[in-house]
Amino acid sequence: MKIRTLKSSLSKAGFDYLPKRGKGSHSMWKYPFSNKKITISGKDNKQAKPYQIKAYERALAQVK
Repeated sequence: MKIRTLKSSLSKAGFDYLPKRGKGSHSMWKYPFSNKKITISGKDNKQAKPYQIKAYERALAQVK
């Protein structure tokens, strides 16, 4: 799974991108109705690491 797919899915699930938060290729996402935040690192065209996919799945499960 690509990083761009993770970001796209987070956006569709209702997470908001927090601009100017994170350094370099890190991007922060926050769910507006709770304090759940997730940081995704890496360039959009790279493959997501297993720990990133787990964090992504955990974040989606917590907000549903």
